[in-house]
Amino acid sequence: MVFVYRTGEKPTLKELPEDLRPRERLFKEGAGSLSDAELLAILLRTGSKEATALDLAALIMAKFQNLKRLVDASVEELAEIKGVGMAKACQVKAALELARRLARCTESPRPSIKSPDDAAALVMEEMRCLDREHFRVLLLNTKNQVVGVDEVSVGTLNYSAVHPREIFRGAIKRSAASVILVHNHPSGDPAPSREDIEVTQRLVEAGKIVGIQVLDHIVVGEKRYVSLKAEGLI
Repeated sequence: MVFVYRTGEKPTLKELPEDLRPRERLFKEGAGSLSDAELLAILLRTGSKEATALDLAALIMAKFQNLKRLVDASVEELAEIKGVGMAKACQVKAALELARRLARCTESPRPSIKSPDDAAALVMEEMRCLDREHFRVLLLNTKNQVVGVDEVSVGTLNYSAVHPREIFRGAIKRSAASVILVHNHPSGDPAPSREDIEVTQRLVEAGKIVGIQVLDHIVVGEKRYVSLKAEGLI
């Protein structure tokens, strides 16, 4: 639908009833509830002296009929539509090109952790060279695939403070089923300290409370590591 205004008026989307404004509808109902023209109007942001952004979007869709033809349209073809111009045409083409690239994207397989070796291999090369203690958390799904790696804290040469709240915040946010704790010893000796063991045991108990299992704690040294799980310390 194209909205008609009296001569001399400068229409804006704000003059429309709230339930007809694309941005308000997107906020309340989600992007999936909007038509192609409404989504296009949000990209255009503003209208012209004679038409609202929604009017311009409707004109664009009327000219090209569907999204496939719109994707194939040139910037010049878009800019020819009265009220669109080069700037708005470039905005639309940029958004469509992003969508095209997204459609071509294929996610690389997520690393799967089946043993302490797998976990260590994921972080060893980087973490063994760090000059301070870094504490990280590997976030795993129900298939033990890595869905994220959180950097929890950066400490000193021989200490990094961690708190259960920080450890499990990312895991809860990403709906992780389990986690593997990882930290490095800049000294090169991966032997876990008494404090490493005590902290791990506290985090295991905290994980039970929030329903996220702590599978292991890997301590990285110079080209070698120690798994607290394999050592029977968890």
